[in-house]
Amino acid sequence: MIYNELGRTGLRLSNISFGASSLGSVFRDIQEEEGIRAVETAIENGINFIDVSPYYGHYKAETVLGKALRRIPRNQYYLSTKVGRYGKDGVNTWDYSGRRAQESVSESMDRLGLDYIDLINVHDIEFADLRQVVDETLPALVELREKGLVGHVGITDLQLENLVWVIDHSAPGTVESVLNFCHYCLNDDKLVDYLDYFEERGIGIINASPLAMGLLSERGVPNWHPAPRPLVEACKRAADHCTARGTHIEELAVSYAVSNPRICTTLFSTANPQNVLKNIANAARPVDETLLEEVRDIIGEQQRVSWKNS
Repeated sequence: MIYNELGRTGLRLSNISFGASSLGSVFRDIQEEEGIRAVETAIENGINFIDVSPYYGHYKAETVLGKALRRIPRNQYYLSTKVGRYGKDGVNTWDYSGRRAQESVSESMDRLGLDYIDLINVHDIEFADLRQVVDETLPALVELREKGLVGHVGITDLQLENLVWVIDHSAPGTVESVLNFCHYCLNDDKLVDYLDYFEERGIGIINASPLAMGLLSERGVPNWHPAPRPLVEACKRAADHCTARGTHIEELAVSYAVSNPRICTTLFSTANPQNVLKNIANAARPVDETLLEEVRDIIGEQQRVSWKNS
């Protein structure tokens, strides 16, 4: 396992890490004990960073993850969770107020069975008033950092431009890391355009969704996927090409996503222990450069075609 520094936080994270959204039955109904075993399998095989949110499964992911963490020594992992995006009874809700942010951290600690959060993030800031994030949400989290309840503060979003705006309008050192998804994968490498910007400010970079939320999989996208149809079809052709070449597009996607040493870690999510092992093995594979170019040619003009979050 390769471990990289997350900006200037002092945290050394495994280059492939565990996203716990699947524990909230976000993608499919799960067997709770299997999900717990998936977390244990990740830690047992060198992964030391786990990311979750109260939004995933509307608190279910944190609840299930908390049961898993009670079986694992605290010094074997770093834990990241989020504030700002929530839900109840199947209805999504948002609240980026400072008061709610601090309450949310306390509630997450209770669900997770922890008294300290290594990294706290403002979740999906494109849904927020960015000025409120700068003036209210982040200062509330910095206050918790100063009190020693959280170690580090970050922001997450699909839209890279929003991350930059918040950093530019915040005091230096406020934002210590960014989490961005679907922008360093086979069909979209837009994140590379921003690496210099983040590095110059000492901000750690977390990549997520190496399969582009299912676009880069043999199974294909779920019905709710927001990608435009031409992109979906191009990725399906790329997946079929990999199969014809005797491999799986997931193998190429994960090996590519972790290949840039300037990106600290890449999150994947599964509640299946065997899939955890597959992702770890794929992360250890060298990138098949020939197949990579073939896949990029197939995706063609759909490269860097993105979508709005939902």
